[in-house]
Amino acid sequence: MSSPHFGQPPKPASTDAGPSHELPEVTALEAAPPSRPGRVMAWALWDWGTQPFATVITTFVFAVYITSSSFGAGNTPALALSTSTAIAGVIVALLAPVLGQRADRSGHTVRNLRWQTWALVAISASLFFVAPDPKWLWPGLALLGIGSIISELAGVNYNATIEQVASPRNVGRVSGLGWGMGYMGGIVVLLLIYVTLIAPDTLENGLDVRYGMLVCAAWTLLFTIPTFLVIRDREQVRSERRPVSIVSAYRDVFGTIKGLWHEQRELFWFLIASALFRDGLAGVFSFGAVIATSTFGFTAGSVIIFGAAANIVAGLATIASGLLDDVLGPRTVILGSLVGLIACGVGVFALHDGGPKVFWSLGLIMCMFVGPAQSAARSYLARIIPAGRSGEIFGLYATTGRAISFLAPTLFGLSISLGASLTGRENTQYWGILGIVMVLLVGLVAMLMVRPNRRATV
Repeated sequence: MSSPHFGQPPKPASTDAGPSHELPEVTALEAAPPSRPGRVMAWALWDWGTQPFATVITTFVFAVYITSSSFGAGNTPALALSTSTAIAGVIVALLAPVLGQRADRSGHTVRNLRWQTWALVAISASLFFVAPDPKWLWPGLALLGIGSIISELAGVNYNATIEQVASPRNVGRVSGLGWGMGYMGGIVVLLLIYVTLIAPDTLENGLDVRYGMLVCAAWTLLFTIPTFLVIRDREQVRSERRPVSIVSAYRDVFGTIKGLWHEQRELFWFLIASALFRDGLAGVFSFGAVIATSTFGFTAGSVIIFGAAANIVAGLATIASGLLDDVLGPRTVILGSLVGLIACGVGVFALHDGGPKVFWSLGLIMCMFVGPAQSAARSYLARIIPAGRSGEIFGLYATTGRAISFLAPTLFGLSISLGASLTGRENTQYWGILGIVMVLLVGLVAMLMVRPNRRATV
């Protein structure tokens, strides 16, 4: 049987004049041949190997380095980083579904992933040349922005390869292992760089950070080798479809969106719901350090220690949650995780005068829910994507997430302003957690509206 083509009009139902909600005839997981268990770990090492770009480069080390006073006075570096990040996000949103679709049609998903991974290695290594001088601000941000684009597009292709190592019975565990390995790998290389290069404080001219970029590049190059030894482009896919022009690809993407509305309404709504709650999940990590420092009295050193503990807890919880995913279904894991996050977020707000112990306890509990929600979202999609459409649908998944990525930061800021106006206090950053909770709550409500799917509820 052939899978439905989303760009075509829906088939009329014999007993129902409304839109069809039937499952695709064959999903990507069901169409894939069985995979040996040993391949799963090799596949998950891509997450382990590429995570330093997110953890070390864009979050804890290079982003902090390039926004320091060495690159400009006042807010200039930070504003420049914000601008470059926004531009990169728009490019990802525009390119992800089209490039994913073209990979599906050409059968070159793994080839594209391989070149994107190697390009990420080259970008990471090239950051070594970004010396602490204002003239390097925009070149450094350009490299960072290009790397962010490549990283996200590579993630689309990587997610699409999960069908090569998972089955409908274990996709939750496979997805959880990958996400968990990513958390663990990122924190291991961060601690390695911190202990050996940054903490000794013996290098000048930014060489502690710059040598760290070379470590990230080598780490990615080394640990992604096993992945490319076990996954391959599928010859049968390559022979079934031919690449189309960019204009035709965009036209087909809009046809896909229209087709999802008619043929797989639950997938359409899931893309929207997941965009909402994933933005809230991103807000937890993006603004957690801000709240820890400004409200709970964490020092710079204690923030790093908490960050390490948070990633370890998130990694272990995500790996363990894969078992629940396969037993209870990803939708249940997502809903449970969002409820837990909302409850803890409200607790952080209510107990903001409790000192560091409050944030340590509730913050780490929140980290236990973030990874499982992310992993289960990938598992949910993998279970219901029609055969031959993984790249395109995961591309739309990336695009919808980018489309509303402004929501959590905006509500975080508005909540702080509201707190200041209501309390008259100068420091009301703890009110920002309510903004993040609001995004998570809206995502929870939207997810409750996603009709349970037989393949995604076990």
